[in-house]
Amino acid sequence: MRRAGPKARVLSAMEWKRWWRLARAALVFAIASTASGWASTPAGRVLAAEDWPQFRGPTGQGHSAERGLPVDWSESRNVIWKTPVPGAGWSSPAIAGGRVWITAAVGDSLRALAFDRATGREAVNVEVFRADRSVAHHPKNGRASPTPIVDGGRVYVHFGAEGTAALTDTGEVVWRTRLQYESQHGGGGSPALHDGLLIVNCDGGSDAFVVALDARTGKTRWKTPRRSPADQAYSTPLVIRAGDRDAVVSVGAFRAAAYDPATGKELWRVSYGDGFSNVPRPVFGHGLVYIATGFMQPALLAVRADGAGDVTKTHVAWTLQRGAPLTPSPLLVGNELYLVNDTGIASSVDARDGAMRWQHRVGGNHSASPVYADGRVYFLSEDGVATVIAPGPEFKLLSTNRLDGATLASMAISDGSIFIRTNSHLYRIGAANR
Repeated sequence: MRRAGPKARVLSAMEWKRWWRLARAALVFAIASTASGWASTPAGRVLAAEDWPQFRGPTGQGHSAERGLPVDWSESRNVIWKTPVPGAGWSSPAIAGGRVWITAAVGDSLRALAFDRATGREAVNVEVFRADRSVAHHPKNGRASPTPIVDGGRVYVHFGAEGTAALTDTGEVVWRTRLQYESQHGGGGSPALHDGLLIVNCDGGSDAFVVALDARTGKTRWKTPRRSPADQAYSTPLVIRAGDRDAVVSVGAFRAAAYDPATGKELWRVSYGDGFSNVPRPVFGHGLVYIATGFMQPALLAVRADGAGDVTKTHVAWTLQRGAPLTPSPLLVGNELYLVNDTGIASSVDARDGAMRWQHRVGGNHSASPVYADGRVYFLSEDGVATVIAPGPEFKLLSTNRLDGATLASMAISDGSIFIRTNSHLYRIGAANR
Protein backbone atom coordinates (compact mmCIF):
# COMPACT_ATOMS: atom_id res chain seq x y z
CA MET A 1 0.00 0.00 0.00
CA ARG A 2 1.40 3.36 -1.00
CA ARG A 3 1.91 5.89 1.73
CA ALA A 4 0.17 9.17 1.24
CA GLY A 5 2.53 11.95 0.26
CA PRO A 6 2.71 15.29 2.01
CA LYS A 7 -0.06 17.73 1.41
CA ALA A 8 0.55 20.28 -1.30
CA ARG A 9 1.20 23.79 -0.05
CA VAL A 10 1.44 27.22 -1.58
CA LEU A 11 5.00 28.47 -1.92
CA SER A 12 5.85 31.75 -0.30
CA ALA A 13 7.04 34.68 -2.39
CA MET A 14 10.60 34.08 -1.21
CA GLU A 15 10.40 30.38 -2.10
CA TRP A 16 9.02 31.19 -5.55
CA LYS A 17 11.89 33.65 -6.09
CA ARG A 18 14.46 31.04 -5.06
CA TRP A 19 12.86 28.40 -7.32
CA TRP A 20 12.84 30.81 -10.28
CA ARG A 21 16.51 31.72 -9.77
CA LEU A 22 17.45 28.03 -9.80
CA ALA A 23 15.33 27.35 -12.90
CA ARG A 24 16.90 30.27 -14.77
CA ALA A 25 20.38 29.09 -13.82
CA ALA A 26 19.61 25.64 -15.21
CA LEU A 27 18.32 27.26 -18.41
CA VAL A 28 21.62 29.10 -18.90
CA PHE A 29 23.41 25.77 -18.79
CA ALA A 30 20.91 24.09 -21.12
CA ILE A 31 21.08 26.83 -23.75
CA ALA A 32 24.86 26.94 -23.85
CA SER A 33 25.25 23.15 -23.80
CA THR A 34 24.76 20.61 -26.53
CA ALA A 35 24.28 16.88 -26.44
CA SER A 36 27.95 16.51 -27.28
CA GLY A 37 29.53 18.48 -24.45
CA TRP A 38 29.70 21.68 -22.49
CA ALA A 39 32.01 24.47 -21.45
CA SER A 40 32.55 25.03 -17.76
CA THR A 41 31.61 28.00 -15.62
CA PRO A 42 34.46 29.70 -13.74
CA ALA A 43 34.27 27.25 -10.84
CA GLY A 44 32.85 24.35 -12.84
CA ARG A 45 29.33 25.01 -11.59
CA VAL A 46 26.15 26.62 -12.86
CA LEU A 47 25.72 30.30 -12.00
CA ALA A 48 22.63 32.42 -11.57
CA ALA A 49 21.38 33.84 -14.83
CA GLU A 50 21.80 37.44 -13.72
CA ASP A 51 25.57 36.92 -13.43
CA TRP A 52 28.00 37.43 -16.31
CA PRO A 53 31.14 36.62 -14.33
CA GLN A 54 33.82 36.30 -17.02
CA PHE A 55 34.65 37.06 -20.65
CA ARG A 56 31.73 35.82 -22.77
CA GLY A 57 29.44 35.07 -19.84
CA PRO A 58 28.53 32.14 -17.58
CA THR A 59 29.93 29.39 -19.82
CA GLY A 60 32.45 31.53 -21.72
CA GLN A 61 30.57 31.05 -24.98
CA GLY A 62 28.52 34.25 -25.25
CA HIS A 63 25.13 32.95 -24.05
CA SER A 64 22.63 34.38 -21.58
CA ALA A 65 19.19 33.14 -20.49
CA GLU A 66 17.98 36.67 -19.68
CA ARG A 67 14.65 37.77 -21.12
CA GLY A 68 13.07 41.14 -21.79
CA LEU A 69 16.21 42.62 -23.33
CA PRO A 70 15.84 45.69 -25.55
CA VAL A 71 15.99 45.42 -29.32
CA ASP A 72 16.32 49.18 -29.91
CA TRP A 73 18.37 51.82 -28.11
CA SER A 74 20.23 55.08 -28.60
CA GLU A 75 21.77 57.82 -26.46
CA SER A 76 18.24 59.01 -25.68
CA ARG A 77 16.32 55.74 -25.59
CA ASN A 78 16.43 52.72 -23.25
CA VAL A 79 19.54 53.93 -21.38
CA ILE A 80 18.99 53.09 -17.71
CA TRP A 81 22.26 54.74 -16.76
CA LYS A 82 25.47 56.01 -18.33
CA THR A 83 28.52 56.62 -16.17
CA PRO A 84 32.01 57.93 -17.04
CA VAL A 85 34.91 55.49 -16.87
CA PRO A 86 38.34 56.89 -15.97
CA GLY A 87 41.44 56.01 -17.94
CA ALA A 88 41.67 53.62 -20.87
CA GLY A 89 40.98 49.93 -21.34
CA TRP A 90 39.05 47.39 -23.36
CA SER A 91 38.32 44.76 -20.74
CA SER A 92 34.68 43.70 -21.06
CA PRO A 93 32.29 44.00 -18.11
CA ALA A 94 32.16 41.08 -15.66
CA ILE A 95 29.04 41.14 -13.49
CA ALA A 96 28.30 39.39 -10.18
CA GLY A 97 27.13 40.30 -6.71
CA GLY A 98 25.30 43.36 -7.96
CA ARG A 99 28.48 44.95 -9.31
CA VAL A 100 29.95 45.51 -12.75
CA TRP A 101 33.74 45.01 -12.83
CA ILE A 102 36.22 46.30 -15.40
CA THR A 103 39.90 47.23 -15.45
CA ALA A 104 41.51 50.45 -16.68
CA ALA A 105 44.89 52.12 -17.06
CA VAL A 106 44.91 55.63 -15.64
CA GLY A 107 48.31 56.87 -16.71
CA ASP A 108 50.75 54.34 -15.24
CA SER A 109 48.20 53.11 -12.69
CA LEU A 110 46.60 49.76 -13.54
CA ARG A 111 43.29 49.71 -11.71
CA ALA A 112 40.26 47.56 -10.93
CA LEU A 113 36.90 49.33 -10.91
CA ALA A 114 33.42 48.25 -9.89
CA PHE A 115 30.10 50.00 -10.45
CA ASP A 116 26.77 49.36 -8.80
CA ARG A 117 24.67 47.39 -11.27
CA ALA A 118 21.42 49.11 -10.30
CA THR A 119 22.61 52.74 -10.29
CA GLY A 120 25.95 52.90 -12.13
CA ARG A 121 27.63 54.56 -9.15
CA GLU A 122 31.32 53.81 -8.71
CA ALA A 123 31.80 51.37 -5.81
CA VAL A 124 35.47 50.35 -6.12
CA ASN A 125 38.44 52.09 -7.72
CA VAL A 126 41.76 50.61 -6.59
CA GLU A 127 45.28 50.49 -7.98
CA VAL A 128 46.53 46.94 -8.43
CA PHE A 129 49.85 47.48 -10.29
CA ARG A 130 52.03 50.24 -11.65
CA ALA A 131 52.60 49.93 -15.38
CA ASP A 132 55.98 48.94 -16.73
CA ARG A 133 56.73 51.51 -19.41
CA SER A 134 59.06 49.06 -21.18
CA VAL A 135 56.16 46.69 -21.96
CA ALA A 136 54.93 47.34 -25.50
CA HIS A 137 51.26 47.36 -26.42
CA HIS A 138 49.19 47.74 -29.57
CA PRO A 139 47.15 50.95 -30.05
CA LYS A 140 43.96 48.85 -30.24
CA ASN A 141 44.97 46.80 -27.22
CA GLY A 142 46.30 49.03 -24.44
CA ARG A 143 47.23 47.97 -20.91
CA ALA A 144 43.82 46.87 -19.63
CA SER A 145 42.25 44.52 -22.19
CA PRO A 146 41.81 41.21 -20.29
CA THR A 147 38.38 40.83 -18.66
CA PRO A 148 38.11 40.16 -14.89
CA ILE A 149 36.62 37.00 -13.43
CA VAL A 150 34.30 37.25 -10.42
CA ASP A 151 33.71 34.12 -8.33
CA GLY A 152 33.02 33.30 -4.69
CA GLY A 153 33.73 36.74 -3.30
CA ARG A 154 36.98 37.05 -5.26
CA VAL A 155 37.77 39.18 -8.30
CA TYR A 156 40.65 38.07 -10.50
CA VAL A 157 42.28 40.71 -12.68
CA HIS A 158 44.96 40.22 -15.30
CA PHE A 159 47.14 42.79 -17.07
CA GLY A 160 49.24 40.40 -19.14
CA ALA A 161 52.92 40.37 -18.23
CA GLU A 162 52.37 43.47 -16.07
CA GLY A 163 50.59 41.48 -13.39
CA THR A 164 47.83 39.16 -12.24
CA ALA A 165 46.01 39.55 -8.93
CA ALA A 166 43.10 38.44 -6.76
CA LEU A 167 40.98 41.00 -4.91
CA THR A 168 38.15 40.81 -2.45
CA ASP A 169 34.80 42.04 -3.70
CA THR A 170 35.48 45.32 -1.87
CA GLY A 171 38.82 45.86 -3.60
CA GLU A 172 41.43 44.64 -1.09
CA VAL A 173 44.35 42.84 -2.75
CA VAL A 174 44.59 39.18 -1.68
CA TRP A 175 47.65 38.28 -3.77
CA ARG A 176 49.69 39.61 -6.66
CA THR A 177 52.06 37.92 -9.11
CA ARG A 178 53.81 38.66 -12.39
CA LEU A 179 54.11 36.08 -15.15
CA GLN A 180 57.38 36.61 -16.98
CA TYR A 181 57.05 36.67 -20.75
CA GLU A 182 57.48 39.26 -23.47
CA SER A 183 54.40 40.10 -25.53
CA GLN A 184 54.75 42.25 -28.61
CA HIS A 185 51.36 43.95 -28.26
CA GLY A 186 50.60 43.70 -24.52
CA GLY A 187 48.14 41.47 -22.70
CA GLY A 188 45.02 40.52 -24.65
CA GLY A 189 43.62 37.18 -23.54
CA SER A 190 41.63 36.80 -20.33
CA PRO A 191 42.13 34.03 -17.75
CA ALA A 192 39.83 31.05 -17.21
CA LEU A 193 38.87 29.69 -13.78
CA HIS A 194 38.35 25.98 -13.15
CA ASP A 195 38.40 23.90 -9.95
CA GLY A 196 40.41 26.43 -7.99
CA LEU A 197 42.88 27.11 -10.80
CA LEU A 198 43.30 30.38 -12.67
CA ILE A 199 44.50 29.29 -16.13
CA VAL A 200 46.31 31.86 -18.29
CA ASN A 201 47.76 31.80 -21.81
CA CYS A 202 51.15 33.55 -21.89
CA ASP A 203 52.21 33.77 -25.53
CA GLY A 204 55.29 35.85 -26.15
CA GLY A 205 57.42 35.94 -29.24
CA SER A 206 60.16 33.80 -27.72
CA ASP A 207 58.69 32.52 -24.43
CA ALA A 208 55.24 30.96 -24.68
CA PHE A 209 53.49 28.80 -22.08
CA VAL A 210 50.19 28.03 -20.39
CA VAL A 211 50.13 28.35 -16.60
CA ALA A 212 47.69 27.46 -13.82
CA LEU A 213 47.78 29.53 -10.65
CA ASP A 214 46.26 28.49 -7.34
CA ALA A 215 43.25 30.81 -7.11
CA ARG A 216 43.67 31.08 -3.31
CA THR A 217 47.36 31.97 -3.22
CA GLY A 218 48.54 32.90 -6.71
CA LYS A 219 51.23 30.21 -6.58
CA THR A 220 51.99 28.27 -9.75
CA ARG A 221 50.40 24.81 -9.75
CA TRP A 222 51.58 23.85 -13.23
CA LYS A 223 53.27 25.46 -16.20
CA THR A 224 53.38 23.87 -19.65
CA PRO A 225 55.62 25.34 -22.37
CA ARG A 226 54.24 25.71 -25.88
CA ARG A 227 55.77 23.47 -28.48
CA SER A 228 58.44 25.06 -30.65
CA PRO A 229 58.30 27.20 -32.68
CA ALA A 230 56.10 29.62 -30.75
CA ASP A 231 55.01 33.21 -31.30
CA GLN A 232 52.57 35.82 -30.03
CA ALA A 233 48.89 35.08 -29.42
CA TYR A 234 46.15 36.78 -27.40
CA SER A 235 43.41 34.20 -26.91
CA THR A 236 41.45 33.12 -23.83
CA PRO A 237 41.40 29.42 -22.85
CA LEU A 238 38.15 27.49 -22.60
CA VAL A 239 37.53 24.50 -20.30
CA ILE A 240 35.27 21.88 -21.85
CA ARG A 241 33.87 18.48 -20.97
CA ALA A 242 34.46 16.05 -23.83
CA GLY A 243 33.39 12.48 -23.24
CA ASP A 244 34.57 11.45 -19.78
CA ARG A 245 37.30 14.06 -19.35
CA ASP A 246 37.77 17.76 -18.80
CA ALA A 247 40.13 19.63 -21.10
CA VAL A 248 41.35 23.20 -21.29
CA VAL A 249 41.54 24.26 -24.94
CA SER A 250 44.27 26.82 -25.46
CA VAL A 251 44.84 28.53 -28.80
CA GLY A 252 48.37 29.66 -29.59
CA ALA A 253 50.45 30.59 -32.60
CA PHE A 254 50.77 27.83 -35.24
CA ARG A 255 48.79 25.31 -33.19
CA ALA A 256 46.12 24.87 -30.53
CA ALA A 257 46.26 22.27 -27.78
CA ALA A 258 44.02 20.68 -25.19
CA TYR A 259 45.52 20.13 -21.73
CA ASP A 260 44.45 18.26 -18.63
CA PRO A 261 43.31 21.20 -16.44
CA ALA A 262 44.51 19.46 -13.27
CA THR A 263 48.07 18.75 -14.42
CA GLY A 264 48.80 20.70 -17.61
CA LYS A 265 49.58 17.51 -19.54
CA GLU A 266 48.93 17.89 -23.26
CA LEU A 267 46.02 15.72 -24.43
CA TRP A 268 45.94 16.63 -28.12
CA ARG A 269 47.11 19.33 -30.52
CA VAL A 270 46.19 20.60 -33.96
CA SER A 271 48.48 22.61 -36.25
CA TYR A 272 47.55 25.30 -38.78
CA GLY A 273 50.69 26.38 -40.59
CA ASP A 274 51.67 30.04 -40.23
CA GLY A 275 48.62 31.25 -38.27
CA PHE A 276 49.61 33.43 -35.30
CA SER A 277 48.49 36.44 -33.23
CA ASN A 278 45.27 34.57 -32.49
CA VAL A 279 42.61 36.46 -30.54
CA PRO A 280 39.19 34.69 -30.64
CA ARG A 281 38.22 32.45 -27.76
CA PRO A 282 37.27 28.96 -29.00
CA VAL A 283 33.74 27.64 -28.64
CA PHE A 284 32.57 24.06 -28.21
CA GLY A 285 29.55 21.98 -29.18
CA HIS A 286 28.52 18.91 -31.19
CA GLY A 287 31.73 17.31 -29.97
CA LEU A 288 33.70 19.92 -31.95
CA VAL A 289 36.00 22.73 -30.87
CA TYR A 290 35.85 25.74 -33.21
CA ILE A 291 39.26 27.40 -33.47
CA ALA A 292 40.31 30.57 -35.31
CA THR A 293 43.79 30.19 -36.78
CA GLY A 294 44.85 33.86 -36.61
CA PHE A 295 46.71 36.20 -38.91
CA MET A 296 48.60 35.16 -42.09
CA GLN A 297 46.33 32.15 -42.57
CA PRO A 298 42.86 33.18 -41.32
CA ALA A 299 40.55 30.18 -41.16
CA LEU A 300 38.17 28.47 -38.76
CA LEU A 301 38.75 24.83 -37.89
CA ALA A 302 36.19 22.43 -36.43
CA VAL A 303 38.20 19.86 -34.47
CA ARG A 304 36.79 16.72 -32.84
CA ALA A 305 37.65 16.91 -29.15
CA ASP A 306 38.15 13.20 -28.45
CA GLY A 307 41.62 12.77 -29.95
CA ALA A 308 45.08 12.14 -28.54
CA GLY A 309 48.47 13.41 -29.66
CA ASP A 310 48.74 15.20 -33.01
CA VAL A 311 45.21 15.22 -34.47
CA THR A 312 45.90 17.54 -37.41
CA LYS A 313 45.38 14.82 -40.02
CA THR A 314 42.71 12.81 -38.21
CA HIS A 315 40.29 15.05 -36.28
CA VAL A 316 39.69 18.21 -38.33
CA ALA A 317 36.05 17.77 -39.33
CA TRP A 318 35.90 20.83 -41.57
CA THR A 319 37.66 24.11 -42.35
CA LEU A 320 36.16 27.50 -43.24
CA GLN A 321 38.38 30.07 -44.95
CA ARG A 322 35.85 32.55 -46.28
CA GLY A 323 34.88 35.15 -43.67
CA ALA A 324 36.93 33.76 -40.79
CA PRO A 325 37.44 36.30 -37.96
CA LEU A 326 40.79 37.55 -36.70
CA THR A 327 39.47 39.16 -33.50
CA PRO A 328 35.77 38.45 -32.66
CA SER A 329 35.03 35.02 -31.20
CA PRO A 330 32.52 32.66 -32.86
CA LEU A 331 29.01 32.17 -31.46
CA LEU A 332 27.32 28.75 -31.45
CA VAL A 333 23.51 28.72 -31.34
CA GLY A 334 22.04 25.25 -31.79
CA ASN A 335 23.23 23.92 -35.13
CA GLU A 336 24.28 27.34 -36.40
CA LEU A 337 27.69 28.96 -35.94
CA TYR A 338 27.60 32.76 -36.26
CA LEU A 339 30.71 34.73 -37.15
CA VAL A 340 31.60 38.32 -37.86
CA ASN A 341 35.01 39.11 -39.27
CA ASP A 342 37.03 42.21 -38.54
CA THR A 343 35.69 44.07 -41.59
CA GLY A 344 32.02 43.54 -40.74
CA ILE A 345 31.07 40.50 -42.82
CA ALA A 346 28.66 38.37 -40.79
CA SER A 347 28.25 34.68 -41.62
CA SER A 348 26.11 31.76 -40.56
CA VAL A 349 27.42 28.25 -41.16
CA ASP A 350 26.15 24.81 -40.25
CA ALA A 351 28.17 23.96 -37.15
CA ARG A 352 28.13 20.26 -37.99
CA ASP A 353 29.61 20.31 -41.51
CA GLY A 354 30.68 23.91 -42.19
CA ALA A 355 28.14 24.50 -44.97
CA MET A 356 27.60 28.24 -45.54
CA ARG A 357 24.05 29.38 -44.77
CA TRP A 358 24.44 33.06 -45.52
CA GLN A 359 26.84 35.99 -45.49
CA HIS A 360 25.88 39.63 -45.07
CA ARG A 361 27.80 42.85 -44.64
CA VAL A 362 26.67 44.44 -41.38
CA GLY A 363 29.21 47.23 -41.73
CA GLY A 364 31.99 48.76 -39.69
CA ASN A 365 35.06 47.14 -38.23
CA HIS A 366 34.56 44.58 -35.47
CA SER A 367 36.62 43.53 -32.44
CA ALA A 368 33.87 42.65 -29.92
CA SER A 369 32.56 39.09 -29.75
CA PRO A 370 28.84 38.57 -30.48
CA VAL A 371 26.36 37.39 -27.85
CA TYR A 372 23.13 35.39 -27.91
CA ALA A 373 20.30 36.34 -25.56
CA ASP A 374 16.51 36.54 -25.58
CA GLY A 375 16.38 34.66 -28.87
CA ARG A 376 18.54 37.19 -30.69
CA VAL A 377 22.13 37.60 -31.86
CA TYR A 378 23.86 40.88 -31.01
CA PHE A 379 26.90 42.15 -32.94
CA LEU A 380 28.81 45.28 -31.87
CA SER A 381 31.11 47.24 -34.17
CA GLU A 382 34.09 49.35 -33.13
CA ASP A 383 32.06 52.50 -33.85
CA GLY A 384 29.37 51.91 -31.21
CA VAL A 385 26.89 50.37 -33.67
CA ALA A 386 25.04 47.26 -32.53
CA THR A 387 23.37 45.07 -35.15
CA VAL A 388 20.62 42.79 -33.83
CA ILE A 389 19.47 39.83 -35.91
CA ALA A 390 17.15 36.87 -35.55
CA PRO A 391 18.96 33.53 -35.71
CA GLY A 392 17.92 31.35 -38.59
CA PRO A 393 18.73 30.04 -42.08
CA GLU A 394 18.38 33.52 -43.61
CA PHE A 395 19.73 36.89 -42.54
CA LYS A 396 16.97 38.81 -40.75
CA LEU A 397 17.82 42.26 -39.43
CA LEU A 398 15.87 43.35 -36.35
CA SER A 399 17.55 46.67 -35.54
CA THR A 400 20.65 48.83 -35.79
CA ASN A 401 21.53 50.92 -32.73
CA ARG A 402 24.23 53.52 -32.16
CA LEU A 403 25.97 54.88 -29.07
CA ASP A 404 28.58 57.61 -28.89
CA GLY A 405 32.20 56.53 -28.70
CA ALA A 406 34.36 53.59 -29.73
CA THR A 407 33.45 50.03 -28.66
CA LEU A 408 36.08 47.28 -28.76
CA ALA A 409 34.96 45.54 -25.55
CA SER A 410 32.29 42.84 -25.79
CA MET A 411 28.77 43.21 -24.43
CA ALA A 412 27.71 41.71 -21.11
CA ILE A 413 24.15 40.61 -20.25
CA SER A 414 22.71 40.74 -16.74
CA ASP A 415 19.46 41.45 -14.92
CA GLY A 416 17.43 42.03 -18.08
CA SER A 417 19.94 44.54 -19.45
CA ILE A 418 22.86 44.90 -21.83
CA PHE A 419 26.07 46.44 -20.50
CA ILE A 420 28.33 48.17 -23.01
CA ARG A 421 31.70 49.78 -22.41
CA THR A 422 32.86 52.53 -24.74
CA ASN A 423 36.18 54.37 -24.69
CA SER A 424 34.75 56.83 -22.16
CA HIS A 425 31.57 55.44 -20.54
CA LEU A 426 29.83 52.36 -19.22
CA TYR A 427 26.17 51.95 -20.21
CA ARG A 428 23.31 49.91 -18.89
CA ILE A 429 20.78 49.42 -21.69
CA GLY A 430 17.35 48.14 -20.67
CA ALA A 431 13.78 48.15 -21.91
CA ALA A 432 11.81 51.11 -20.65
CA ASN A 433 8.93 48.95 -19.36
CA ARG A 434 11.10 46.85 -17.01
